[in-house]
Amino acid sequence: MESQPIEKHGKRTRTVRAAHVADAFRQEPAGFSRASFGYLADSEVEFLKARVEDVLADYGVVIMHPEAYQKFIAAGAKPGTDANRIRMPRELIREAMAATPKSVRLGGKAARFNIDLPRADRGFIMRTGTGGHGYVNPRDASYRKTDLTAVNEMAAVANTLDEVGFIAHPFVHGVPEVTADIHSFGRMVSRTQKHCWMQPYQWENVEYLMKIAAIAAGGEDALRANPITSCITCSFTPLEFKFMDTHVIIQAGKYGVPLHACSLPSSGGTAPLSVAAMAIMAAAEIVGMTVMAHILSPGTPVIATPLMFTLDMRTGSALQSCVESMQAANMSVQLMKRGWGMVAHTYGSGSDTPDVDVQGMAERAMLTQTVALAGADILGGVGQLECATVFSPVQAVLDNEIGAMMRRFIRKPSLELEALNWDAMMQIRAGGHFLDSAHTIATCRDQLQRKVFAREGRGEYEKSGRRTAFDTARDAALAAIAAAPDEGVLSEEQNREIAALTAHADVRIVEAYAGAVAVI
Repeated sequence: MESQPIEKHGKRTRTVRAAHVADAFRQEPAGFSRASFGYLADSEVEFLKARVEDVLADYGVVIMHPEAYQKFIAAGAKPGTDANRIRMPRELIREAMAATPKSVRLGGKAARFNIDLPRADRGFIMRTGTGGHGYVNPRDASYRKTDLTAVNEMAAVANTLDEVGFIAHPFVHGVPEVTADIHSFGRMVSRTQKHCWMQPYQWENVEYLMKIAAIAAGGEDALRANPITSCITCSFTPLEFKFMDTHVIIQAGKYGVPLHACSLPSSGGTAPLSVAAMAIMAAAEIVGMTVMAHILSPGTPVIATPLMFTLDMRTGSALQSCVESMQAANMSVQLMKRGWGMVAHTYGSGSDTPDVDVQGMAERAMLTQTVALAGADILGGVGQLECATVFSPVQAVLDNEIGAMMRRFIRKPSLELEALNWDAMMQIRAGGHFLDSAHTIATCRDQLQRKVFAREGRGEYEKSGRRTAFDTARDAALAAIAAAPDEGVLSEEQNREIAALTAHADVRIVEAYAGAVAVI
């Protein structure tokens, strides 16, 4: 059942949107298969798996965390050719990849927002963009640095987007830089019932972030039982694991939080200028982090997260939506899912243009299709522009529409005789029609209806003052912001605890950082 048109003001908006949001978590009908497209044959997946093992076993990775380094050695790893490098035995790699859970629960604060991956219908869920330092005001398209007010608005809009299963906190300005992640995560987690993606910026902040998540979940035990957050841990390409990200793996195990093992290779920069080599680099780093999680935090769910970039050889700019990055994302998703059976997460939206424009819509539509057909479980990047550095609420609404179309697009149409309306087709009279066919009446509501994309004819278009999908998306974003409750979704006590913890971090971490800088 499709939801009703958006109303701009009052409680009705939230009621309509609550029904809307439920659609994102609805499984597609049983009996439908999924369309797919990928560059790799089964033999090629096996070839690339072997190359990944060669990288890890014969050359190795750099481990900057002393405890993790020693635990790798105790597990049978051998020192590499330079300081802090270890080489992983193939048997250890295979043991870890076999033991790591192949499914994950991304919990919401309310049960209806829980996400279990992989989905039973082999579909995907989307998430908002993260990391962007810039924000495009939906009121007048003006640009500013992202601040806590922008976080409120991002949450308000994302709460109404039925394809968005979870929300990432951005980098914010206007607060101490070294605790910006704590401020932003605390604000975002208090403004949504949906799952939140955590991205720490330095190792001292990790436990503060985990404690904020525990407060929002109702306690540490509640967080372990239903993790309302998941945390990114990143490699430092090429083939290096920083102290902070290793610390994230340890803390995720302590709090029962799923991990997004993220590799961000840049072809021509931190990875060879080759689509296949970039896929190998990303997979080697993701598998390396998965082995580390197996050693340091056994049983922790790990989501393979290859985020692929390519350097523009003319300008040196990083591109996420060029053809080469799309191809690498498709191959990486295939490799992680078919090679090791992992839940896969990559950019499924986003563009390299700095504006909500025709170029951006073309780029993100191609990217969404490329990774959805590869079988990605999570499509990231909703709302992001300028190679993941800017967030636009209007673009997020448009991306939600693309996501709905793509979720339906990958559902292979049925060839059953009943679905073909075969009997009626074989009896149709000359000049007849199927408007009053029982089959048409029974199935017409299954048609995917647009929410913001325009379909009216020329006359209505001219009468509207030539309104476009952008105008409708902007109205939807502004309506969501206007309807969002000022108090957020947590209790007053929870908000006080989060505020106190954030203030404590500002004192301890900011002062410690200032002291360290003074010593230097």
